[in-house]
Amino acid sequence: MVRPTLLAVVACACLFGDLWSEQSYAQQHTPTLEPSLGAVVEDLVVANHILADQGVVDGFGHISARHPTRPDHFLMSRSVAPALVRRDDILEFDRDGEPVDARGRQVFLERFIHSAIYRVRPDVQSVVHTHSPAVIPFSVSQVPMRATFHLAAFLSSGVPVFEIREAGGMTDLLVRNDQLGSALATALGEHAVALMRGHGDVVVGPTIPMAVFRAVYTEVNARIQAQAITLGGTVTYLEPEEGRQASRAVDQIHMRAWDLWKRKESNPHP
Repeated sequence: MVRPTLLAVVACACLFGDLWSEQSYAQQHTPTLEPSLGAVVEDLVVANHILADQGVVDGFGHISARHPTRPDHFLMSRSVAPALVRRDDILEFDRDGEPVDARGRQVFLERFIHSAIYRVRPDVQSVVHTHSPAVIPFSVSQVPMRATFHLAAFLSSGVPVFEIREAGGMTDLLVRNDQLGSALATALGEHAVALMRGHGDVVVGPTIPMAVFRAVYTEVNARIQAQAITLGGTVTYLEPEEGRQASRAVDQIHMRAWDLWKRKESNPHP
């Protein structure tokens, strides 16, 4: 009687082992589902409010997200202050930056910032344009913005400055057409951030939360770098390899900041 019992145990073990292996394989190879349109719109609304709460935008500035099922289109609010954006304000735009149905609403003049970047950067799922006050001095001086601390490691690959005069001559500094949008996208290249001379910056990310994180910490880095410079002496910046390693770590934990900001936005008066 012993031998059949042992055989049964071994058979059961093999069976459960096979089931576990199949389940493990399925978990590792199940395709990631694309976020629903409703979820993207919700995050986009929250992102507008977070950027306003963090002082990255005020009455001006905007954030967009690539359309989850039509990757050549993107979503962005109508022309309204970010803190006031609601779900009904979110509109769909085509690859050229034109609204699919504006419903009689005014749209942002600088929507071409977003359309041009989405066309040439398939890795980008969200674009932020801000007039961050601490960032602007680095766009008009000869001091380059550099990664000063680990949470801004995404800046370690370099922060180009877009000179709109080179693309359009004398302008009002607004990226109000596709030519200027394309020139800005070229200046951005493969970087996460580009400064816009005398104007602000453009920040991109693989998700809405990451784009918001980078926009916030670009502003924070600008303040820290300026403070370090005023102390005098040599400032020690992150080396590119330090930036790559720190970025990998931040990629794993940046949602902690998003969850905190989102909770604060959802409960402004706890």
